[in-house]
Amino acid sequence: MSTLAATTGPVAQSRSTDYVENVVRWFVIATIFWGVVGFIAGTFIAFQLAYPELNFGPAWLNFGRLRPVHTSAVIFAFGGNALIATSLYVVQRTCRQRLFGGQYLALFIFVGYQLFIVLAASGYLLGITQSKEYAEPEWYVDIWLTIVWVAYLVAFAGTLMTRRESHIYVANWFYLAFIVTVAMLHIVNNLAMPVSFGGPKSYPLFAGVQDAMTQWWYGHNAVGFFLTAGFLGIMYYFVPKQAERPIYSYRLSIVHFWALIFLYIWAGPHHLHYTALPDWAQVLGMTFSIMLWMPSWGGMINGLMTLSGAWDKLRTDPVLRFLVVSVAFYGMSTFEGPMMSIRQVNALSHYTDWTVGHVHSGALGWVAFVSFGAMYYLVPKLWRRQGLYSLRLVEWHFWIATLGIVLYITSMWVSGIMQGLMWRAYDSLGFLQFSFIETVEAMHPFYVIRALGGVLFLIGALIMVYNLWRTARGDVATEKVDAGAPAAVPAE
Repeated sequence: MSTLAATTGPVAQSRSTDYVENVVRWFVIATIFWGVVGFIAGTFIAFQLAYPELNFGPAWLNFGRLRPVHTSAVIFAFGGNALIATSLYVVQRTCRQRLFGGQYLALFIFVGYQLFIVLAASGYLLGITQSKEYAEPEWYVDIWLTIVWVAYLVAFAGTLMTRRESHIYVANWFYLAFIVTVAMLHIVNNLAMPVSFGGPKSYPLFAGVQDAMTQWWYGHNAVGFFLTAGFLGIMYYFVPKQAERPIYSYRLSIVHFWALIFLYIWAGPHHLHYTALPDWAQVLGMTFSIMLWMPSWGGMINGLMTLSGAWDKLRTDPVLRFLVVSVAFYGMSTFEGPMMSIRQVNALSHYTDWTVGHVHSGALGWVAFVSFGAMYYLVPKLWRRQGLYSLRLVEWHFWIATLGIVLYITSMWVSGIMQGLMWRAYDSLGFLQFSFIETVEAMHPFYVIRALGGVLFLIGALIMVYNLWRTARGDVATEKVDAGAPAAVPAE
């Protein structure tokens, strides 16, 4: 490890700086609230897939309306609030500077972003959406989010520009890339012509294969910059802080950053294999996806190797365990994704539950776990507590949620591969061997297992809510946490 890597880490907090913290607290609360809402919605629609009779009552309770509510709740409401909360916390401390725009700009960002979430969710439930893969909100919601996002960029970039620390810590590079690129993706993908300015409906400006290409340029880079670059900003700050170790290699983190943001932007066409998209564009997306293995695993190695000399802390620090296991899931997901982008593999995996399992290994194992670790770190700091209410409850949360993830992703892997193989099975006469409904019947047990995995993950999140609520109140648990086995003594 170089001298630079050994001495460079998240900058120590300046006690004399009057940081903006009230709004960051509200973002933390919003993160936890919307996370539970998203997990409840996801668990319910998982049971709707296993038991279709649960699609009862009004239209807004049906799977078709609730699915985009779940998707956006966990990505943009839970994930988005986690990213804004952590970025506003991190940028102030690593720059030793109060947030640009102060309390009022931060308050506008908070209120504006929550309003966007409510408007988008109500649009989903009422069926007011654009004809996009992710059921994008309508034009009036898009415009409002653009205004809020520009305010967020001003607050973050303004803090960087007025910093009192000459160095820009790498976490801020990832946060900035996430903010700028998501703005570009959002504006281009949601270009639309309103039917009337008095009504909610609009028509996209792109059509046909151009619309598909634009959608997956947006869709995969929402993964690349919202769910990867932004959360890598969390990793690069909170893993070193919780482990009390400098980042393993600062040079590697810079290579990781520039390689990742250059390659990710080209990977979208791998979602459009065997479609009307020209072959050269499909191959381009596949090639850049495979190249993404290198920077992605470079980042994973950097995160895991930060624990060099401190691996023993995983026995006694469940918060660090959340953060480190999330990095491991990041590595596994970024191995599986490029593999699935290969055309021959994609021919089996696409449109099957294998894709669902891949998405949730990243969403639950990487995004949610690193967010949980960050929330467990932030709440005692922001509420000025000595520590968490109960580390034992963090342990329970970790193991219950991990079991839920394992049930979820393994059931979807088995279901998806079986599904793909059944779709391509032919009999001796050359006819399809299985009807579509036979594949659905075969997948039913795995759908039940997936729903049970969701229940476990939700229970873990509720345990976290209770633990953080007691922490914020200032309660102290009477438990005695086992510090692990005593250190070995060398033989004389």
